[in-house]
Amino acid sequence: MAARNCITLFAFLLFSCEKIAQKKETPIQTSEPINVTPDVPKTCSAEDRLASYYKLIDISNLNPNIFVNLRYSDTFNFLHTDIYGCIENAYLSDTAATMLNHAQSLLTQKDSSLHLLIWDAVRPRSAQWKMWYAVKMPLEQKVRYVSNPRNGSIHNYGCAVDLTICKTDGTVLDMGTDFDHFGIEANTNNEAYLLQNQMITKEQLQNRVLLRSVMQSVGFRSISSEWWHFNACSRSLAAANYPIVE
Repeated sequence: MAARNCITLFAFLLFSCEKIAQKKETPIQTSEPINVTPDVPKTCSAEDRLASYYKLIDISNLNPNIFVNLRYSDTFNFLHTDIYGCIENAYLSDTAATMLNHAQSLLTQKDSSLHLLIWDAVRPRSAQWKMWYAVKMPLEQKVRYVSNPRNGSIHNYGCAVDLTICKTDGTVLDMGTDFDHFGIEANTNNEAYLLQNQMITKEQLQNRVLLRSVMQSVGFRSISSEWWHFNACSRSLAAANYPIVE
């Protein structure tokens, strides 16, 4: 009899322990599900990446007096193809954007009907590779017009801008050549020679000088091969302070 009672008591204790274990293993139920991983979009637009990931500034939001017409977002360029796709606005690093804003302010002070017109700003390195392969020149000549993507262009960091000046109605001031003209007429280091040999006019030279004056007054540097190109800083300084846009 005592043995039967012991067996019964042991069975009862074993059953109770199993119930307690099952109760402890049951997950806690709440009115709202617990989400330990926030929802992050798996993909985003190219411009979203430029603004949110690379922290670049959309110039259209910075100064409405600066006009934008990205030539590589159209087919009206030397590649005759749209290589930027959905990038329609000009993006620059915070430093370059601030400098450009000041340059437009100086231009407005000189003539309120004049506007900086951006043809190119940040350039993803993927686009740089397309340009590199498209330019059919000897290497020593090619590097004067297109930076080697392996080294990274200052454009790739959002620290360079290609631009001109236009009027409020969109009329572009005559600078002697179009954007991406691969010839000596686009050079800035021999303009006296170009003028003397009637390769550019006095008015075209004056327009170039106006563009350079407002850009250089705020710290931009021009280059010898392209009147439209200006750097906000050196390549090494850009690489030290900003990620390269791929």
